[in-house]
Amino acid sequence: FGNKSVTTIHMRHLFHEALKVMDGAFRRMETEVPPPQMRPWKDGFVLRYVEQTIEQALILKLARVISGLRAVDILLYHGHIQEQGVLQRTLDELNEDVMFLSAALTNDHVTDLHKRYLAAFWAEEFDVPEDPISSTQKRDTPRRKKIRAYIVRVLGGGLDASRQADIGETIGKTYSGFVHGASPHIMDMCGGDPPKFHLAGMRGTVRINEYADDAWNYFYRSLISVMAVSKAFGDKELVDALYQYKVKFESASGKNFDGESRIAT
Repeated sequence: FGNKSVTTIHMRHLFHEALKVMDGAFRRMETEVPPPQMRPWKDGFVLRYVEQTIEQALILKLARVISGLRAVDILLYHGHIQEQGVLQRTLDELNEDVMFLSAALTNDHVTDLHKRYLAAFWAEEFDVPEDPISSTQKRDTPRRKKIRAYIVRVLGGGLDASRQADIGETIGKTYSGFVHGASPHIMDMCGGDPPKFHLAGMRGTVRINEYADDAWNYFYRSLISVMAVSKAFGDKELVDALYQYKVKFESASGKNFDGESRIAT
């Protein structure tokens, strides 16, 4: 990272270690759902989960989470913090989706909101694949606000629901600035004496350590998501192993969290 400080080098080592742990958990759970099958598509074939279970949806979401974390690591290494911010906005929603779906199996039941979400999730992009322009497909995806409200209600652990909802909304708005190119976010690319825009990444600048710390939050939250899915799959042995690693990850990062998420109990 950037100036290759001891802190950032140590951080990247932790990221790679966490990825190995998440990879192992994913491969174990991947085998616990019916595998994808070949289905005709236009003049060829595509792979699809034909059963479309909630567990299969969780596997797909986790695949994107873990792949996204690797992309964050690569972008941060090369100093592309604007693009890192865009990916972190994506990871926010992916991790929320994981918690939302997992909670239906661990702390609640499959509600109408879950059914609506899954119907939109499994829908093909075009209902007339040979003529996309004529396709009328429109996903009826629930608003993000409803998904966050559900997570707070079911997994909030008695904490201030309004406060938690506000935090989620604030994080979403903050990183949306990277996605949509808001002026304050783009100005993070400018620095030096005289000030200039860094068009090939921010390596060697003070921004790198800031965004390395930011990336840590996403690796940690994603680790919690993997734990949530392992509990949803009823794999107590895996839950326990992931919990032990989570504690190790916290300790190696110089952090100690007394409060535990309900998904880990």
